[in-house]
Amino acid sequence: MEKFDLNKVLISFQNSIKDEDDVILEYYLKAYREVNRFFQLMGSVFTFVSNDILSKITILEDFLQDNKTQEHFKTVETLMKYEKDSNLFADEAYVSGSRTLLRLHRGLEFIYEFLQKLAVLEDNEKTSSCCKSSYNNTLAKYHPWVVRKAANVAMYALPCQGDLLRKVCIDVPRAVQELPEMLKFTKIVYDRVELLYTTHDLHWLP
Repeated sequence: MEKFDLNKVLISFQNSIKDEDDVILEYYLKAYREVNRFFQLMGSVFTFVSNDILSKITILEDFLQDNKTQEHFKTVETLMKYEKDSNLFADEAYVSGSRTLLRLHRGLEFIYEFLQKLAVLEDNEKTSSCCKSSYNNTLAKYHPWVVRKAANVAMYALPCQGDLLRKVCIDVPRAVQELPEMLKFTKIVYDRVELLYTTHDLHWLP
């Protein structure tokens, strides 16, 4: 499998916020596809995360490619307004884009926190503790007990920071250098989407 390119994430997230106060969905999904490569390269520990991410990305990409819906799915806000105005949340047969995106949004909080903690570790420090704390602070809130238990046990097998980066990154020195900038834009994107879910009162989506 091709290795993780942090610069692709950085550029895609930068492009996603060119629409003032909104997030362009196409670039958001491009960034997320690359982030998902990071988790796939980490191995079986994150299979449960990467498989779920991929299914959600695919659902939203299908909406973007469909002539009937692509106009409504250009940005996060146009998506939310379209589904609210069309009363689609009441349609049980409809796969909600807002609901699907909310799952990715919650995952991005975990990704941001984990990479932020990973960035300040020394080369020989274990990554399991920072991964566990990041998971328990974020995604664990939405997972059943059995998934939380399995995830925490699996994280004990994570390697030290240097070994992990060498396993997943194309160019480790470059990745370390670019990580702060990438995290900066990840946080901007996360905060914008969080505000949109709050503004449109959609955090309740099941």
